[in-house]
Amino acid sequence: MRGARWLLLYGRSRQLPASLAVLLLGAPAVWALVLLGGGSADPRPATLVLAAGATVFSVGLGGQDRALDRSAAIRWLPRRAAHVLLCGALVGAVLLAVTVLSGERPATGLVVRNSAGLTGLVALGAACWGARSAWLLPFGWLGLSLVVPPSGEVVTRVLTWMLLPPGSAAGTWTAVVLAVAGTAAYAVAGPRR
Repeated sequence: MRGARWLLLYGRSRQLPASLAVLLLGAPAVWALVLLGGGSADPRPATLVLAAGATVFSVGLGGQDRALDRSAAIRWLPRRAAHVLLCGALVGAVLLAVTVLSGERPATGLVVRNSAGLTGLVALGAACWGARSAWLLPFGWLGLSLVVPPSGEVVTRVLTWMLLPPGSAAGTWTAVVLAVAGTAAYAVAGPRR
């Protein structure tokens, strides 16, 4: 009972119910626009939905009072890591559910890879610039990947990892590195003030 109460209080303090509500309302709306535009073969709309979903949860990566968080007699490292992992899983699961309900067959590998990488970017942004500015890193990278011309060079493939096919080694490894680095930075350092 005590653990459930703590989880409820933690979720409310990190604005998880509001973030989840925005995600549950926003993802179907954006996906409906994708379907009106012709379909889901292009990876850009799904990536945009995932980036928006990760951004929605970035609001809760900072607490109400940093001094209170730092002085609490609990271990924050595992809780912060679990928070980031849960947010990434929720973002990917909501997009997968919306696409399946719409009759589309999603590229599950793309959704899992991009959800993990974008959530890692948001966590890294929160650790570096704070929860208020955590959205800048994933949307800046997404914007860059949309304008970089396609090429076979490794640097270009790393910059456009979100738009690469699911089996791409450069895309997968870039997402893994970003997910691990972002989760670790946020779990160890917490959000910057």
